Amino acid sequence: MAFPPEKIRNVAIIAHIDHGKTTLLDCLLKQANAFAAHEKIPDRVMDSYDQERERGITIFAKHTSIDYEGTRINIIDTPGHADFGGEVERVLGMVQCVLLLIDAREGPMPQTRFVLSKALKLGLKPIVVLNKIDRPGATPDKALDATFDLFVELGASNEQLDFIHCYASALNGYATREINDPHENMRPLFDLIVEKVPPPPGDPTGPFLMQVATIGYDNFLGRLACGRILRGSVHKADTVVHNSTKEVKITRIQSYSGLQKIDVDDASCGDIAVLAGLEDVTFGDTLCSPQQIEQLPSIEIEEPTVAIRMQVNTSPFAGREGKHVTFNKLRERLEKEARANITYRIDIGQDFISVAGRGELHLAVLIEAIRREGYEMSLGKPQVLTKEVEGKTHEPIEHVHIEVPEAHSGAVIEELSKRKGEMQSLATDEHGITRMEFLMPTRGLMGYRNSFLTMTRGEGILTAIFDHFAPWKGEMPSRSNGSLIATEGGKATPYALFNLQPRGTLFVSPTQEVYKGMIVGEHNRDNDLGVNVVKEKKLTNVRASGSDENVILTPPRRFTLEQAIDWIADDECIEVTPKTIRLRKQST
Repeated sequence: MAFPPEKIRNVAIIAHIDHGKTTLLDCLLKQANAFAAHEKIPDRVMDSYDQERERGITIFAKHTSIDYEGTRINIIDTPGHADFGGEVERVLGMVQCVLLLIDAREGPMPQTRFVLSKALKLGLKPIVVLNKIDRPGATPDKALDATFDLFVELGASNEQLDFIHCYASALNGYATREINDPHENMRPLFDLIVEKVPPPPGDPTGPFLMQVATIGYDNFLGRLACGRILRGSVHKADTVVHNSTKEVKITRIQSYSGLQKIDVDDASCGDIAVLAGLEDVTFGDTLCSPQQIEQLPSIEIEEPTVAIRMQVNTSPFAGREGKHVTFNKLRERLEKEARANITYRIDIGQDFISVAGRGELHLAVLIEAIRREGYEMSLGKPQVLTKEVEGKTHEPIEHVHIEVPEAHSGAVIEELSKRKGEMQSLATDEHGITRMEFLMPTRGLMGYRNSFLTMTRGEGILTAIFDHFAPWKGEMPSRSNGSLIATEGGKATPYALFNLQPRGTLFVSPTQEVYKGMIVGEHNRDNDLGVNVVKEKKLTNVRASGSDENVILTPPRRFTLEQAIDWIADDECIEVTPKTIRLRKQST
């Protein structure tokens, strides 16, 4: 069913990580009857990508469509993690309004600042949703005041400062216009969207015009271009002009209905459509009618700040698990990624590939996806990307927000000061939670997150977002502990591991295969130490009563990919295969 522009509402949900975007969208879909009666609906239904479900975060922007009382509401769920801010930047141009979710207990957070600033610069007038009002300790009025202050700080116009707000508990399925209204359902939020979100602009009778906001890929259809139609309409088998030069034929048009993509014969002004048949299309490209050829300005997104070097896996265990182990295969896969995802910058060298992204997690998601497809590779330590400004080297600076129990705050402040962090604010609430904000080099955060969790006994929260470039801050402290390095290859023995436990933290378990040069643990001291983890106990005729069986081993530390990226030193690398993550010295 086609909707005229005046019956279309395009909105994006933006927020800091874990403020409830995906849960809210789940609730809206269920209450709008977007699912069939027999359909089983999982939690976090929009997080369809396997890593999203495993990590509990949204990585890619997702589209859905809801029909509510004769109005089509196109909704885009966006990531909340700072590393995936490029996804937010790409989709905001498609919508006329954003739902800004604010946790009623936490208030605005670092990523809130980032996504809100992008929305305000585009002239959007947000609807503020104070979510989780049922949460113990929630102070929605205080959160609302802090949100208003953030609008002012970000230079919002008078019209944007006069924002509409409502209250909600996405988990419990209700929204209210006023805090004391009855808690019934999500209708107040639906009505607010219909009443306050402006319909998309554009002339439905004019020549076709669209700018590509996201790129997809289908094994049968090839590359897919998604965007809002800015003017006119497009029909299946129409010929359109790509970037003012190339005529291409539209082979299929798809629209959204609930979570499903459905084939349609045409799409018109204001709606969000997916077009197939465009072999070379990429993000920001212009598609227009041959009757009126024009080129829209490209969409700018912020540059990457961190790069990692990839090479083929050259360890003694190379090729045991992966299907794709050559440089050519790795290069082809990353070139494909570069065409589909502009948030990564990929440079091909003679025997290495440099992949640049927004942060360690952003890089880890790509590497994890590749290894699951059967690729093997070797990774170096990430390096920050610098730029020259007036002859001086500038490096990326992060805005860091930390929440820790008050007892740990002194140790955190001391460590961040060593890492060139400059404190911006410090406050402790009535619950004994200290909140701190720092400006510090991205280099200072590398290798710190693991020690931060250890220092705060897992109770600390650290979030960071790129803020600006500033002059190079000088030398930075590195990892304070050395590595335990295997001097012999073979299978690790309980006897050897038991005797090595006092030397540090082990990364391998009994019977696990190791090779010479592989990092098998973290030394208690600051120097590297060669160890033999395959050493067998010498057999004699003498037995001590009960002692031979009493080998008690502490479970080894297992690294996730991003933890390994965070941990390694400059002269070390990570061996990544479909089933295993190993650490080793680069010279191995």
